[in-house]
Amino acid sequence: MNAPHLPHSLFRRRHVLAAALLSLAGMQAVHAQASAPYPRRPIRLVVGFPPGGSSDATARLVGAALSARLGQPVVVDNKPGANTVIAAQYVKGQPADGYTLLAAQSSFAINPSMQKLNYQIATDFAPVALLGTIPLVIVAPNPLPAKSLPELLALAKAQRGTPLSYASYGTGSAGHIASELMLSMAGADMLHVPYKGSGPALVDVMGNQVSMMLATVTAALGVIKDHKLRAIAVTSGKRVPAFPDVPTIAESGLPRYEMVEWEVIQAPAGTPREVIAILNKALREVVAAPDVREKLAALGIEADATKSPEETGAFILRERDRFARIVQDRGIKPQ
Repeated sequence: MNAPHLPHSLFRRRHVLAAALLSLAGMQAVHAQASAPYPRRPIRLVVGFPPGGSSDATARLVGAALSARLGQPVVVDNKPGANTVIAAQYVKGQPADGYTLLAAQSSFAINPSMQKLNYQIATDFAPVALLGTIPLVIVAPNPLPAKSLPELLALAKAQRGTPLSYASYGTGSAGHIASELMLSMAGADMLHVPYKGSGPALVDVMGNQVSMMLATVTAALGVIKDHKLRAIAVTSGKRVPAFPDVPTIAESGLPRYEMVEWEVIQAPAGTPREVIAILNKALREVVAAPDVREKLAALGIEADATKSPEETGAFILRERDRFARIVQDRGIKPQ
């Protein structure tokens, strides 16, 4: 028996209805995906240094803990170069959706005073959270006669014709700026010798080719414990647990001196506030966890899980302004 023949108009109406139902189903699927809770896919955490350094180690440690908390992979992506400018430029240009983040350090706030940038740290990024701070430590070669900061500064002042030298892990690094702040407060001068990283700088300090260096506790921990270098003072406001007998610079005759490296997480400007809030809450919980705090401490990092996104942003801008004053006062120029 032949199937009944449907009028053309009825057939057309059924075709339009079926198409409409398919379209509605597709729209509902897209809406469901859009309204699904963040994150729905892997997050990329961009680091401005090569693998193996303290910033990279911090990012991988925090990223692994964040991945476990959010249920999505956090992939560390190293983009070294130009004192972290390359990494910052890259993240600035990514979609503001919370899936590309920047692990930023003190250099992020120093760079605006040292070079012309194609981004503004106050408007092109959305602060997420502060992870922690890293004290610096003055290290000197064992043959140097100065055993304390007053003796070191007195030695520097007595040799103005042939100044003492100090190493840093790069022009515009936190170690460079911290050294210049100390010298400014002390009314002393030393010759700055920049290196391309802490490793080669520490080697030359150990070889007595440079008189001293302000290195991160992370970088200097091993050589101090092995008695290859002498620890003279730390830059933090309180003594460092790893070196309880080493005084602070403030204790050593320069009251109110304090400067530390820091680690923060940033997102591109325009990232939804609810995404920033989710990330901030997760990161604060991660950093507050005892096992993560213990591992950060082993890297020389004092965990700080107290700041909101707004407080983190205000902190970065205060540091930017502080660094700018030091750069201007000391006449620091890019090299």
